[in-house]
Order: sequence, then structure tokens, then C-alpha cells
Amino acid sequence: MYKSILKPILFLKNPEDAHHFTFAWIKRTFNLPLLKSMVKGVFAYENPVLEREVFGLKFKNPVGLAAGFDKDGKLIDEMAMLGFGFIEIGTLTPVAQEGNPQPRLFRLPEDEALINRMGFNNGGVKEAVERLKKRKSDVLIGGNIGKNKVTPNESAVDDYLICLEELHPYVDYFVVNVSSPNTPNLRDLQEKEPLKKLLSAVKSANDQKGKPKPILLKIAPDLTNGQLDDIVEIVLETKIDGVIATNTTIDRSQLKTSPSKVAAFGAGGVSGKVLAKRSTEVIRYLSEKSNKAFPIIGVGGIYSAEDAIDKLEAGASLIQIYSGMIYEGPGLIKRIKKGIVRHLKN
Repeated sequence: MYKSILKPILFLKNPEDAHHFTFAWIKRTFNLPLLKSMVKGVFAYENPVLEREVFGLKFKNPVGLAAGFDKDGKLIDEMAMLGFGFIEIGTLTPVAQEGNPQPRLFRLPEDEALINRMGFNNGGVKEAVERLKKRKSDVLIGGNIGKNKVTPNESAVDDYLICLEELHPYVDYFVVNVSSPNTPNLRDLQEKEPLKKLLSAVKSANDQKGKPKPILLKIAPDLTNGQLDDIVEIVLETKIDGVIATNTTIDRSQLKTSPSKVAAFGAGGVSGKVLAKRSTEVIRYLSEKSNKAFPIIGVGGIYSAEDAIDKLEAGASLIQIYSGMIYEGPGLIKRIKKGIVRHLKN
């Protein structure tokens, strides 16, 4: 139904308008008693072979919602009904910010891809905390944290520590995001020394808590092998808990959409099918280079159970989806889980 009816209607709208429309519709309808039962019935599917323990947390299944879809934690309970094993909110910043000017989200239907330059638009970490206090579902929650646009890189550590402090009682793991291409100079923090300093500070603050939470690093797919070697070294040296591979790419060389049309959209990171191969390569490289020393969450171009299995076989412990759900619909979650079960039982 999604691909034949809902998707064509949504794709008539501006992508960001369609996103807000979908949010409002889900919020209004998913909690109606009859529809709530129907949604759970349609999307419910769990199997003991899907369960896994990763960085000390028990996941009922390995399929998560990537950061960016529900930045402010507005739909946690509703998205949990779709069968996700975990949900990552954010990227959150200390102070609310509008992000980049609109339009800033674009579809590339020929590539089944998206271009975005959202710019960490969010209502601020304190607002998200108030929602987290009221959530009803027990789905595992990740808090993806970043810095405000106006914060210079030399003060970035302070922003990440503010977010850590505010979110700590209410999320199950943290993701340090230094890999978005849409905040000026943010990716400079992926360089070896700034990254080591940032992760060490976050790890130290986390370790001082009574119950420390897993700390993960989200990286770009555009890193060279030398930079990936540095990532492995830094993760092992700082003793953080894992890596999310990968964020969106600034490489547009693999797109089928005409270069003139892509250029007209302007700057932004590309997500979708075009990212599948590279994100899997990064997962495999990190896994082999580190001798599987830390868990990896694989994300990028997952549009089928086969795509998810590719990531898992490359070395990912868990996977996340976002663009795949936009193009394939929420039924993708259940299809991935069933595909993994079939694969594991063969």
C-alpha cells in the first residue's frame, strides 16, 4: 500500500513538508485505540534469533532507526510500534537552532536517494529531555549529539559535554556526531588530534557517572584508509564503545541523476542506495583492521534484507535505516527482520 498509494501522494509534496505531514498524521492516528492495535499487528515480528547483546545493551532485534528522522524525539512511542529494535534521536545541540535555510531537503528518485543540508535543526537538548521523560515504550534510545553552528571548533567539546549531561539519565547510548557535512567546519573535528581530544573528554565525563552509557562515534564515508586507520587507533586508545558507519556522503560521482539537476540543488550530503557500497566497504575495513575489536552499527543504502545482511556480514553488529524507509515504506523493517531470520536459519 505504501509504494502504490501513500508514496506517490507524499512525493507530490516538498520533501520537508511531506516529512512534517507524515509526523503530524502518525501523531494523530497511531494512538487511536483501534489503529494502534492494527499497526502493532501489521508490523509486529520478533524472533529469538534476532536478539543480541551489543556494548552491554540487549537489543530485541538489530534494526534501528537512524538519527535525523526523529531529531527531537517527538515520535519515539509511535516509531517503536513499527518494530524497531532501537531508535536514535538527534542530532541534538545545547541550544535550539533553525538549521540551514529552506529548501534544504531534496529527492533524487532516479537514484532512490536524498540530498540534505538540514544543518542540525532541532529544538535543543532540554526540549528533547522533556519528551524523553514522558515516553511510554521501552525501546532502546540513542542520543546523537553535536555542536551548535555558532560554537567555534575550539569550544566544541563544551557543547558535546552539555548534551551528555542533559541526556544521560534518559538515553541508553550516545553518538558523537562529527561527520555531518552541513555544519561549517564540523568535519574538521574528525582529524586525529581534535577527535582524540573530544572523545577523551566525553569518555571522561561519562565515566564519572554512576552508570556510564556506551559512547559511539559516527563517521563519514568519505574518509581515506589512512583516516580510517586513525579512527581505529583513536577508538582503541580512548576506549569508546563503537562506531557508526556511515553518515551521508559529499561524493556525487555515482549518481545517475543529471549533473545539472544535482548541481541545482546545491550543497548537502547524499544518502540512499548510492551509499550502500561505500558504507559497507568502510564497515569491512574497520572490522578487519581492528580485528573486530569494537562493535559497528552499519547504516547507508539499506533498502532490503539483502542489503542489511551485507552490512552484518561485513562486520556490523546492528544496522540502521532512514532513506530506505522513505522509498520502501515502513514494511521494510519487518522484511529485513524476516530476511535475517531466514539467513541465520539456512
